[in-house]
Amino acid sequence: RQLGVGVGGMWERRLSYLRGSMYLEEESNQSEVFSCIFSVKEEVGALAKTLRLFEEKGINLTHIESRPSRSNKEEYEFFINVDSSCSPTLDLIIDGLKSQISGQVHELSRNKQKDTVPWFPNDIQDLDRFANQILSYGSELDSDHPGFTDPVYRSRRKEFADIAYNYRHGQVIPKVEYTAEEKTTWGTVFMELKTLYPTHACREHNRVFPLLEKYCGYRQDNIPQLEEISRFLQSCTGFRLRPVAGLLSSRDFLAGLAFRVFHSTQYIRHASKPMYTPEPDICHELLGHVPLFADPSFAQFSQVRPNTIQCRYAETNVYWFTVEFGLCKQGTEIKAYGAGLLSSFGELQYCLTDKPQLRPFEPAKTSLQKYPITEFQPVYFVAESFEDAKERVRKFAATIPRPFTVRYNAYTQSIEVLDNTQQLRNLAENINNEMGLLCNALKKLE
Repeated sequence: RQLGVGVGGMWERRLSYLRGSMYLEEESNQSEVFSCIFSVKEEVGALAKTLRLFEEKGINLTHIESRPSRSNKEEYEFFINVDSSCSPTLDLIIDGLKSQISGQVHELSRNKQKDTVPWFPNDIQDLDRFANQILSYGSELDSDHPGFTDPVYRSRRKEFADIAYNYRHGQVIPKVEYTAEEKTTWGTVFMELKTLYPTHACREHNRVFPLLEKYCGYRQDNIPQLEEISRFLQSCTGFRLRPVAGLLSSRDFLAGLAFRVFHSTQYIRHASKPMYTPEPDICHELLGHVPLFADPSFAQFSQVRPNTIQCRYAETNVYWFTVEFGLCKQGTEIKAYGAGLLSSFGELQYCLTDKPQLRPFEPAKTSLQKYPITEFQPVYFVAESFEDAKERVRKFAATIPRPFTVRYNAYTQSIEVLDNTQQLRNLAENINNEMGLLCNALKKLE
């Protein structure tokens, strides 16, 4: 099921950006999970034999994903989560995997000596490898989708999906000629939200929005083009857009953010329900997410650490209650900065009334907060500021065990694994140079 990113008429079936989707991982009541990646040769019965190891030990898998192996075309890689309460038998499972399957095993999430670093996108071009591995929708619609019985809408969705499927990093994002009906739907959503932004949206959003109108074609009668917006964002913060056909897994979506790439849909919700959509559409992306990607502080806040490879329940909860449904203090008032709020007319009004509970943003507590999927949130978390939220998330992330340490190199748009002394020396030299610039600038200001 998908998260309804509707305006006015509700996020009525509201979530679910699908379990394991681009915004949420499947729910779990466990605070710790064991995660690993293993590869299996592509042959009949290979996966069944592997999973039998878990069955024999009475261990249930809470999550499993697969994709072709990068290192061996004859193998598939599997990412799994297992309840950590099964810890006493996990070593036996690891030993069994290593001795009975032909591929590699990489343990990710326990406090012990780790194996070789598993594959993750190291270079921005690597995003091409999984950008088309969507979880739902795309050109196919579920039976309860407003456009399911509309052959014209379904055909149109295929056109958008084809653009995303054929896109590769570095190419110009193809321009879309939107129909009059699509523009009318956009205009309805655009004007409803624009009336609320001055009083309900954070100042950063309101500072950027006029710039989007001036430079990117944000108007009631025009749906902006992703390429124009992407160029604008790159000039502001280095963020860029990439077309996507539907929902990505949490790991793949967050991997894009690690490179300051936001996977954006180009299709729009069905005209029969302009105030509701069961999936993220261009209204949600361009009105909810894009404005704050042009703000340097928020862009840094949104750039997820590349080694968040486990995509744990705690981390996705924190993401949910900040980037999607976050509130922050600005002076004596509380304003919305979450994209889910800024793209939903009904919830943007509701979140600043006395109906929901407002709690201080404390990641350790926020990460445990459950949320409904068919109605407005009963609880929101309020940060003291963007900077405060960013610092709290940074400290929270530091408490989560990681199998390796990485840094994003903005010059090469690549991820560097810091696993040898030479790389550490290079990092120290870079930091030293930056500190020198800082000290020199401070002296000139005195």
